[in-house]
Amino acid sequence: MSDPKTSTSQPIALTAVGGLASATAQTGPRPSVIQLVFREKGALYAAYMPVFSDGGLFVPTVRDYRLGEDVYLLLALPEDNQRYPVAGKVAWLTPANASGGRTQGIGVRFPADEKSRLIKLKIEEILGTQISSSKPTQTI
Repeated sequence: MSDPKTSTSQPIALTAVGGLASATAQTGPRPSVIQLVFREKGALYAAYMPVFSDGGLFVPTVRDYRLGEDVYLLLALPEDNQRYPVAGKVAWLTPANASGGRTQGIGVRFPADEKSRLIKLKIEEILGTQISSSKPTQTI
């Protein structure tokens, strides 16, 4: 598997897990914070998950997650300097050694709120007609 920090065909995913053991016992586990940087449309196309009605993105990672786990994304889109925060949930798992040579990672479903709806529209605007392409993606 190529290193997602240097590959031009995958987004850059930097993971930081928050919380100390003492804080976790009192408040429960904190969600992972993942900075997801897309530098090109092709990588965004491969990661976008239109199968989720509210939108979602595939995040390459070797860390183990559970379905329904909270994940906080800081999303950077191609040709856009703004960072978009998304408080999503894990709704897809691609395990290590998945069939078809698929990259290990998670699908993060966007929440059903106005801010996420606008991010979904922004992604679909960037992808344009490419969104209906039959090119393979990281998931389906």
